[in-house]
Amino acid sequence: MGASGSRRPPGTARARARREPEAALDLSRLPPELLLLVLSHVPPRWLLRSGRLVCRGWRALVEGQALWLQVLARDRSAAGRALLALVRSHPPAAPAALARFCLRSPVGRNLIHNPCGQEGLLKWAVDHGGDGWVVEANKTPVPGAPAQTCFVTSFSWCHKRQVVNLKEEGFWPELLDSGRIEIVISDWWGARHDCGCQYKLIVQLWDANQVILGEFFATPNPIEQWNNNAYLQVTHLFSNVEMGVRYVFFEHRGRDTQFWAGHYGARITNSSVIVRISPS
Repeated sequence: MGASGSRRPPGTARARARREPEAALDLSRLPPELLLLVLSHVPPRWLLRSGRLVCRGWRALVEGQALWLQVLARDRSAAGRALLALVRSHPPAAPAALARFCLRSPVGRNLIHNPCGQEGLLKWAVDHGGDGWVVEANKTPVPGAPAQTCFVTSFSWCHKRQVVNLKEEGFWPELLDSGRIEIVISDWWGARHDCGCQYKLIVQLWDANQVILGEFFATPNPIEQWNNNAYLQVTHLFSNVEMGVRYVFFEHRGRDTQFWAGHYGARITNSSVIVRISPS
């Protein structure tokens, strides 16, 4: 009884053996080219926070440029290949700038923060005219917006602005001055069905000393009362951005046309500033 009671079921020892953890793979034994390829699939945030602390060899890779060029090379699209070629021909003077660029991924991304009011008025410098700015739900869906909310103005001009620091977003001077950068801006504005509104947009490109190197103004005709909750889009392309651009100043304004107390004015949302690589 004692012998049979202690008998283990068949296969138990083999199952336990299979569950034993395998020895960790020592990536440092890989050839440098293969190690770079493997690390290029690791999220940049982990590489910068933890990967560089693994050993001196990994630290050298993370703080160099070869790894980050390999990260960029993973994008095989036409836009990705164009970006890689441009980075190779206009590398940053500081190697850390390329790591920051890969971390921030600023090309093709909206550089306006809180574009739809999903975080209230955060990130915007505001001037409250009339009863000031508020955030409300859209009365008509805006295509492609990250949130279906909007900033709403009042009976007197309300102003709101943001300054995009291109260096903080991940760009470096040699890339910005390459002659291959273009900047696309967009803004959506609309009205309540029962109240017309006015809207203005001002966008400027500044150098490091905030000298204006390019600008765009839009003052569309007002939207009339009884408008079926219309929304309109304003867009502009700054092509062949000239040398020295370091900031994008973005300001819009709005008010209603009936001068009603409350928030019946322009409804503004889905603002964007997007940097692209020009095709040629």
